[in-house]
Amino acid sequence: MRVLVFGKTGQVATELARFDGVTCLGRDQADLTDPGTCEAIIAETDADAVINAAAYTAVDKAEDDRDTAMIVNAMAPTAMAAAAAARDLPFVHISTDYVFAGGGTTPWRPEDKTGPLGVYGQSKLGGERGVTGAGGRHAILRTSWVFSAHGNNFAKTMLRLGAERDSLSIVGDQIGGPTPARDIAAACMTMAQALKEDATKTGTYHFSGAPDVSWADFAREIFAQAALAVDVTDISTSDYPTPAARPLNSRLDCSTTAATFGIERPDWRTGLASVLADLNRA
Repeated sequence: MRVLVFGKTGQVATELARFDGVTCLGRDQADLTDPGTCEAIIAETDADAVINAAAYTAVDKAEDDRDTAMIVNAMAPTAMAAAAAARDLPFVHISTDYVFAGGGTTPWRPEDKTGPLGVYGQSKLGGERGVTGAGGRHAILRTSWVFSAHGNNFAKTMLRLGAERDSLSIVGDQIGGPTPARDIAAACMTMAQALKEDATKTGTYHFSGAPDVSWADFAREIFAQAALAVDVTDISTSDYPTPAARPLNSRLDCSTTAATFGIERPDWRTGLASVLADLNRA
């Protein structure tokens, strides 16, 4: 299967590039601030499926850069989905837990009411609605707390800080499932193939690593696996104010993904060990 991927240097796109038959497009080839260009690329592609792994992910910056976030996260995916639908190509779009308000402690189901707290979440929700509205065969894959050996992410930040300090204060009241980018990439490929064979699998799905933990406990496991002696103190979200509000509850119910595609939640601790191995080899 030939797959066209929007995104090249991001965490998931880097992992998708490992698969045979995948062509990844960077900003120089597909600028998401120009949705028309993205649409034209799909109109001319010889790929069998399209995956959008590109996004505006600067959560705090988005609060002051709403227009760009909306173009990249809402308008561009909408244009991509319309072009894919016109050619009956499967379209897989990566979204986020930030489309939810993050209250309570119950894992969010795909059909639960959305309520983003900031511009980033609003822009991603706009993209979801555009993809759904295009009417083609598609899968919207909401995920959370992505990490890998590439780019900027929590795991790599903790490794850097852990090498410099012997104690850190980390938020302990935000709970979610850290998700290895490699597993997200594999899930996207599985879904694209399944959609190619069966359009009735179109819909919105959730995918995150297990078990659910706090950022503080995620950090503790990172330090344990990396053999770094760092004392972690839990703090509340209110003790660490940011321009954009973060959801306290990022738990995702992934049962529909497992039932429809046979994709189970990955153990992020195993994924973390693989990331550390990759970084040690680098």
